[in-house]
Amino acid sequence: MKVRIGTRGSRLALVQAEAVAAGLRARGAVVEIVPIRTSGDQLAEVALADFGGKALFIKEVEDALRVGHVDVAVHSLKDMPAALPPELTLAAFPPREDPADVLVTRDGRGLADLPAGARVGTSSLRRRVLLLRMRPDLRDEPIRGNVDTRLRKLAEGHYDGIVLARAGLLRLGIEPPGTMGLPVDQFPPAAGQGILGVEARAGEAPLLELLATLDHTETRIQAEAERAFLHRLGAGCHTPVAGFARLDGAALSVAGLVASVDGATVLTATVSGAPAAARALGEKLAEELLARGAGALLVADGSPREGER
Repeated sequence: MKVRIGTRGSRLALVQAEAVAAGLRARGAVVEIVPIRTSGDQLAEVALADFGGKALFIKEVEDALRVGHVDVAVHSLKDMPAALPPELTLAAFPPREDPADVLVTRDGRGLADLPAGARVGTSSLRRRVLLLRMRPDLRDEPIRGNVDTRLRKLAEGHYDGIVLARAGLLRLGIEPPGTMGLPVDQFPPAAGQGILGVEARAGEAPLLELLATLDHTETRIQAEAERAFLHRLGAGCHTPVAGFARLDGAALSVAGLVASVDGATVLTATVSGAPAAARALGEKLAEELLARGAGALLVADGSPREGER
């Protein structure tokens, strides 16, 4: 079977697509990777919330999938809206990479050791709120661009530190000096962080059967819980939101956070239950936060959900 994989053209996106391609080639497929330039890439220096959030990092790739220019699309799951068009489906979730965020600093200082007023670059409201919750004396500044661009800006002295997803660094084989992990209990990740979503057209049975061989059960359980949480919550790119599911033995735990943009209000909750009820648990978590006032934080937010790097 010949399979054309559509993806963004960044180095990280190509590495991610190649990982999926390698799995398909090992199963006998002939694979071509098709880079696609997205609206998000073309507006690389514009604040995400100003043009609709990181859903624009997938729009053109999904369009190519819909019309048959490619057979499969590979996305960072955190970039994807919680609801898909009915003609498309998430056919596989390969094993999740480390979902945590990291702080990378120019001089190797950890978060506790940065001086008051140090400039830290973040790419989302979630990271901004969590950073200032831990160190309100720091100076948060927005940062855009791919991983290499952000590391270059750090090295050039535009920032004293930057917050990145560890998954991207691991997939690129990069371990910058001055990298410090941020514990997920204190700095919960974006829903879907570290997960790849392998998307295809619904109803194409032979291809879907092939893609299903790449699916990782534990990762699918986590992805379904986190996406159900987002879908029920209805969060968009103007609201700081975190969602993280993890398996602990026979139980699935799903933690969520919703905050006001200024960080003055931070709501958190955790639910646990059977992994088979992943979607129901994600919805239950959203219901708990909505019952505690999360809806008021989401009222003015009608745009697509954000993703992050």
